Amino acid sequence: MSPASSGPSARGLLPDELRGWVAAAGAPAYRAEQIFRWLHAHGVESTAEMANVPPALREALEAAHPLRPLALDVVQTARDGTRKLRWKTHDGRAIESVLIPDTDAERDKLTLCVSSQVGCAIDCQFCATATLGFGRHLGADEIVEQITRATAIAGRRPTNLVFMGMGEPLHNFDQLTRALALLEHPWGAAFSPRRITVSTAGLVSGIDKLAALSPAPNLAISLNATTDEVRDRIMPINRRWPIAALLDAARRFPLSHGRRVTFEYVLLAGVNDTDADADRLVRLLRDIPSKVNLIPWNGFPIQTDGGPVYRFQRPPAERIRTFQERVRASGMAIYIRSPRGDDIDAACGQLAARPDSDLATIRPWTPTPS
Repeated sequence: MSPASSGPSARGLLPDELRGWVAAAGAPAYRAEQIFRWLHAHGVESTAEMANVPPALREALEAAHPLRPLALDVVQTARDGTRKLRWKTHDGRAIESVLIPDTDAERDKLTLCVSSQVGCAIDCQFCATATLGFGRHLGADEIVEQITRATAIAGRRPTNLVFMGMGEPLHNFDQLTRALALLEHPWGAAFSPRRITVSTAGLVSGIDKLAALSPAPNLAISLNATTDEVRDRIMPINRRWPIAALLDAARRFPLSHGRRVTFEYVLLAGVNDTDADADRLVRLLRDIPSKVNLIPWNGFPIQTDGGPVYRFQRPPAERIRTFQERVRASGMAIYIRSPRGDDIDAACGQLAARPDSDLATIRPWTPTPS
């Protein structure tokens, strides 16, 4: 990388920034739109692919704002058609995104689960990504490129983007919102904010900043407990922003045109799956336009001196159904989210960028018989 290449990657430049660079380079203003379209509508991996941009301008762009394309490292395909994509960043870090098809006689959806960080600093006890610790924030270019490259791999555009991959999106707020602006711009992919969901473990300050965006994306909150005592234990972020503060932020979030806040609730046997938890969940959410996604825990082992150990267990199927029906009886919308891609560790909470030596040993999680 040359000394002149100290700026951000071209793929991370907002349209106004690109216009400013083009003007400073002495090129016509329309070149900014051409370059942006090559980067975001076509997803080129090098400036050499920008066929209608003069070579001198391409070379100047590469010198000032070099692209740092993700390298596709591993693709795994699950029995249900889910595909996990492992990428290597320009500095050799591993991140993952997941393509989740949902196609039947009534639906033809493709959801892409996007990562926002290398690792994660939030330390949720039931999440494999937390075992990695925090590596670094992803740049907006690295976030956006997951979408453009996954689109090419799938041969079609995702219908929904969910920021539920590796990392806490609101911990990387500046690069997240830059990525949203790039994804929604009409020169590029032109995603509707209604097709984008940002999930958070509960950063109240970040929720309030996200709410200030116009328009704001959809919001998903990883709740996972109905008392502060339990949530403190399984989600340490609760010690900073307890349940009451988190739900107040959800009430402040703008919900136009019938939108609702999604509450994710990972069911952990004997921890948060009792009838009392179901009843408390109803009371906590009754005045918030919301829906609940029940996620039976997707297991992963913790390595100890005595071998691999599972911290939690998935509740039996009957307990999961009973929990759902108890909440549903109140009139609340609640759905069981079936594991997708758990045989390749691609299900919710399982992304941990396993080394190659572990890939052959991946097996679907089987709960201990009750």
